[in-house]
Amino acid sequence: MTSEMHPQRWGDPAAAVALPDTARGLVELAFGGIRDASAVAAPADELPSLDDALLDGLRAVVGAEHVLTDTATRALRTRGKSTPDLLRARAGDLTDAPDVVVRPADAAEVEALVAFAVEHHLALVPFGGGTSVTGGLVARREGFAGVVSLDLVRLDRLVAVDPVSMTATLEPGLRGPAAEALLAEHGLTLGHYPQSFEHASIGGFAATRSSGQASAGYGRFDALVVGLTVVTPSGVLTLGSAPADAAGPDLRQLVLGSEGTLGVITSVTVRVRRLPAVKVYDGWRWPSFAAGSDAMRTLAQAGLLPTVIRLSDETETAINLADPDSIGAGGDAGCLMVVGHEGEPSAVAARRAAVAVVLTGLGGTDLGEEPGRAWEHGRFHAPYLRDSLLDVGVLVETLETATFWSQRQGLYDAVRAALVGSLGEGALVLCHVSHVYETGCSLYFTVAARQAEDPLAQWAAAKAAASDAIIAAGATITHHHAVGTDHKPWFAREIGPVGVQVLRAVKDSLDPTGVLNPGVLIP
Repeated sequence: MTSEMHPQRWGDPAAAVALPDTARGLVELAFGGIRDASAVAAPADELPSLDDALLDGLRAVVGAEHVLTDTATRALRTRGKSTPDLLRARAGDLTDAPDVVVRPADAAEVEALVAFAVEHHLALVPFGGGTSVTGGLVARREGFAGVVSLDLVRLDRLVAVDPVSMTATLEPGLRGPAAEALLAEHGLTLGHYPQSFEHASIGGFAATRSSGQASAGYGRFDALVVGLTVVTPSGVLTLGSAPADAAGPDLRQLVLGSEGTLGVITSVTVRVRRLPAVKVYDGWRWPSFAAGSDAMRTLAQAGLLPTVIRLSDETETAINLADPDSIGAGGDAGCLMVVGHEGEPSAVAARRAAVAVVLTGLGGTDLGEEPGRAWEHGRFHAPYLRDSLLDVGVLVETLETATFWSQRQGLYDAVRAALVGSLGEGALVLCHVSHVYETGCSLYFTVAARQAEDPLAQWAAAKAAASDAIIAAGATITHHHAVGTDHKPWFAREIGPVGVQVLRAVKDSLDPTGVLNPGVLIP
């Protein structure tokens, strides 16, 4: 069984780290000193519960040992891991806790649980790794007999491998590391490494249309999916009979990003690659964020993208966010780009040399492998640093978006201005380009500010201002963090009234009683 995350913090409790001395110095300089905000309150709310008859019915489906009502288990399935989620958890707020956690063993038990939820009008919330940062696990309780967390952790098998077609079928409860370990036994990799990799699940990757740090080389998760099996209240949907087809709209894309509102994913068939023999990550310096962004665009449009490419703006570079162990230590002027190549030695050498010629010609400075190694070492550490900063009274949160190349600078300026305008001139607003396409890129913002008396209201106002700026700029409200409940108002503006009508019609067709993750995604 996969180990649980910390209920009031990110990740593995054993991996928590103290705030580095360099970061403490930054806090004192930027935010006026260190204060102790590490206290965690005991749960202040009486948790809801189902009546015994409903609990007995669930036990008849999955077995008594897989129907859990203890406070600790339910607390770990209360919301996700956004900063507001953590602040509420630290305050002892369990008002969004499910009434019960149920762990099916296979797709047949998932079908039975969906039918049971429909019959008894129970809200059913599919649960993978619990890493949502947009309110994707906060189901609407009103009008339902209770809320059931459908924990898919027992659906954790590598079902099949097709080495001829280079595909693999995985169950949704597999966490990222376990999936990679099982594939590695066959000499294969999925190559999907979001920052949540160590805890997020295959089903979660699909349900949120996740993007990984190596998306330039391996592709977004939705581009890797070739087939899905989904249990809906209206029946089982089996998708993916060929690598490509023209048989109407692609229903796989309807499921990808659906966040458990249209059905419960019980298997995912994905494209896989051979395990890379070589991995090399280099650092490059650019005189400005604009110059580095133009270089990324040149590579993308020339068909020369490496496996990994990331660019920090001037502020993020100066603070060393690409190396969490050295936060606040200062750095060279300009902007840091990390460029990674993975694959067979000869192919890596050729691509690396070709990319270097282009980047040098555009004004980049080769920094060698040390910055790339530092990024690789710390690539999953940033959420732990957030915990340490919250402990000393610093509000830290992220948001992301994407746009076309021609609109990148305007979007960057608008979101920065909105965040600073809401949080004040003392706030630190950092940004990096994390994913690159021929036509555009993503922008990933990290914000740090001294916590106000009400940090939840403080961040809600800043997030609303930034979201308004994103929509006004014609960009997307989310590139890879999904919609959840947090983004719904802006999502409705992004897709327009006809788009909302389409989504509601699909929801009504597949889930006519509305029991699947109610209140999430669908405007």
